[in-house]
Amino acid sequence: MASSELKLVERSTEGMDRPIHRARWSVAAWPLGIKAGIAAIALAVAALVAVKVIAGTGERTVRVPLERVTLATVQHGTFHDLIPLHGVVVPLETVYVDAIDGGRVDRVFVGAGDTVQKGQPLVELSNTNLALQVIQQESQLNQAISQLQQNEIALEQDHLSNERALAEIDYNLTRLQRSAERREALAAGGLAPREELDTVTDELAYYRRLRPIQTESNERQSDLRARLLPEIHEQLDALRENLVVVHDKLDSLVIRAPVAGKVTAIDLEVGETPGPGQRLAEVTPQAGMKVRADVDEFYLGRVRVGQSASVTLDGRLLTLTVRRVSPQVRNGQFTIDLQFSGATPAGLIEGAAVQGQLQLGGDAPALVVPTGAFLERTGGDWLFVVDSSGHSAERRHIKVGRRTSEQLEILGGLAAGERVIISDYTGLDRADRLVLTS
Repeated sequence: MASSELKLVERSTEGMDRPIHRARWSVAAWPLGIKAGIAAIALAVAALVAVKVIAGTGERTVRVPLERVTLATVQHGTFHDLIPLHGVVVPLETVYVDAIDGGRVDRVFVGAGDTVQKGQPLVELSNTNLALQVIQQESQLNQAISQLQQNEIALEQDHLSNERALAEIDYNLTRLQRSAERREALAAGGLAPREELDTVTDELAYYRRLRPIQTESNERQSDLRARLLPEIHEQLDALRENLVVVHDKLDSLVIRAPVAGKVTAIDLEVGETPGPGQRLAEVTPQAGMKVRADVDEFYLGRVRVGQSASVTLDGRLLTLTVRRVSPQVRNGQFTIDLQFSGATPAGLIEGAAVQGQLQLGGDAPALVVPTGAFLERTGGDWLFVVDSSGHSAERRHIKVGRRTSEQLEILGGLAAGERVIISDYTGLDRADRLVLTS
């Protein structure tokens, strides 16, 4: 056909054919590429609609049996700022006995549980190398002491020599002065030769010139002696002290009790060789007892020296005060020492377990919720809040304040009367909504 239009042939009822003209916008008239693109777009739109219908709002929902969760009600109440306390009775003071230089154990004089006095021998060691070192050091110190003493003697001898020389000059001046006077009178009368007078006069002049030189030398030597003698004496004292220390090294091989008390730990056998600084024994003075407890690291910033605690021991309620807080955290806990208020109660046994409560602060009104296992997963940042129907729970962010083993202070995100899930959230970390099934 000459025309650009598509023409179809339609057979009429009269048996004659006539052409049918189609519009330019007809789909059948579109090229195959356009029709394929439109089909792909339609499929993509259909897929998006299907995903939207299936996913809904994108909320992650988990079905949980109602009997597997623990519910609690948020309420206004009194926040009791207490934490549980679990500790043991330990000696108030413990003195550790260590080996200074080490050596071989020759004798063990006491055992664990023995009562000792201050200075009483506990262990005797032997150390051949130490003995040789002591002999060598002692010899060197004695040589240094001897040299200083020789220096001191030399200064004294020089001082005496100078004084003797000055005295001799003064003597000669006096002697020659008299001799010159006598000879001058005799020479004037012609009774003595003039030459003898000149000899005496020259010698007298020599000693007169020598005396100021000797005097100046004596003064300088005296100044030097005055400056050096104190230094020599100080060095001698220091060397003598060092000599005592060297001698004490051998004496320290006999380990003695530093204080009077009970030997609470000693585990040595004859023939052992403990090294320098190794722990040998522990001695506990009879100074009383205290309680040592481990506290969760969460409370490290809130436990302070001076806080009060109460414990029950043998049916007695006892009051204690925090005396030391160790900031070092081990296995998620830090250590505190508590001292009994007043005298140490009678009958306390070392190692006895005690339980009680530590008062971190005063009681105060607050919005509270019971503490639960959910804190291990959420850290108190969020929890599931049950709706009014009781059939579902929504994830909600909250703001918490103080926390104890029984209560959690709520500062925001919850209202009094709302019910929350406080049981374990294992497997629910990514859920936004819980459906509580019967």
